[in-house]
Amino acid sequence: MKTIGVYPPVRVQGDGGGVVSQAGGVLLVETVRKTGLDTAISAALAPWRKSRAVHDPGKVLLDLALAVALGGDCLSDIGVLRAEPGLFGLVASDATVSRLVDMLAGAGPRALTAIRRARAEVRERVWTLAGADAPDAHGHVIVDIDGVLVLAHSDKQDATATWKKTFGHHPLVAFVDHGTAGSGEPVAALLRPGNAGSNTAADHITATKLALAQLPKQYRRGRSTLIRTDSAGDTHEFLDWLTARGRWLSYSVGMTITDAIHHAALQVPDSAWAPAVEPDGQVRGGAWVAELAGDVLKGWPAGMRLIVRKERPHPGAQLRFTDADGMRLTCFATNITGTAIAALELRQRQRARAEDRIRAARATGLRNLPLHHAASNQLWLEIIQLALDLLAWMPMLALTGQTRRWEPKKLRLRLFSAAARLVTTGRQRILRLDRHWPWTKAITSAFTRLQALPNPD
Repeated sequence: MKTIGVYPPVRVQGDGGGVVSQAGGVLLVETVRKTGLDTAISAALAPWRKSRAVHDPGKVLLDLALAVALGGDCLSDIGVLRAEPGLFGLVASDATVSRLVDMLAGAGPRALTAIRRARAEVRERVWTLAGADAPDAHGHVIVDIDGVLVLAHSDKQDATATWKKTFGHHPLVAFVDHGTAGSGEPVAALLRPGNAGSNTAADHITATKLALAQLPKQYRRGRSTLIRTDSAGDTHEFLDWLTARGRWLSYSVGMTITDAIHHAALQVPDSAWAPAVEPDGQVRGGAWVAELAGDVLKGWPAGMRLIVRKERPHPGAQLRFTDADGMRLTCFATNITGTAIAALELRQRQRARAEDRIRAARATGLRNLPLHHAASNQLWLEIIQLALDLLAWMPMLALTGQTRRWEPKKLRLRLFSAAARLVTTGRQRILRLDRHWPWTKAITSAFTRLQALPNPD
């Protein structure tokens, strides 16, 4: 028998019409509309709109964010939106987009501040709309701060050799943790040269200030906000600043195992070690936690507690000089009281979710900084944050169950990439998704939930 291949043969023609690509992107468009992000960004960038201009700067910036949310990684990828005016409206040309980016980058802090204020204003509304699904539903907010290396493949401004012997930039980013039920949303992205240090306290303070400014006012100071970092936050200056900021912010910061910490951990009696717990509340065995008593590290902020974890290394893992008696030691500092140390240690381990947020950011425009000048690339970081905001807000407001936890790549593959036919009947335009697409119901249900939300004032 003659084989003809395992896939059905088809003919391809380019004379169709009425079909919309990236039709699932309507969820992001409706999120923009219901949250009031369009009007907020438009108002924020009004000072940069020229008289008789056809394109609103806010709309252009949001179009760029939508393109990045759909998978774009450079300015010209806005062409994906331009090809679908029935869904995304009038989209500026590449030349107009480039001129706007140059103008906003040239405006420096003024434009960045305007964009950030608009995002903070909308974020507060989104959390109110989300209700029990909002990240502050339990009365507290967790902000994770971490660094990320972004490679550069050309000689861009501030691209230098990095500590990993690569070449590029070393931004410092911050995300609000949504917990196990969701993802997370960006609240700070500070562009830095590739040779910027991991433990630079001034950068951590700046990133924290930017992050706090994005939160509703009641979370900008006080114990209800937790700042969480790995050992890159292990500096006197950073912890002193956290402690001195009005009413103390809560913090949970990884600490390097120094000789003093190592010696103190060896002195902890067996009776003082408590079993470590897992996210489900169960004890699996093989790991214990204890608080180091006394002033182990002199000169650090008052009220700082040191909690150590010891565990049996995984098979094949190489022990370090700071390990003891065949046990791997890790340590973190916190000023939280009234909570069991096993729960505090679990919360610190859950900082690993920040790595998931960074992976999602890499897949959403952070794989490469496409522009030459540092000011332009800082603006690109703001565009990435707008895109990530939408990719966090839409699931929080419209998706349920496992779909709410989908990362950007899965959202694009299953929801946003769906095709549909745009039908005009009377005064209505209807986007008709194919019933055979496995995730059509997820899209239509999410759109219905978004439409049910009240319109912004």
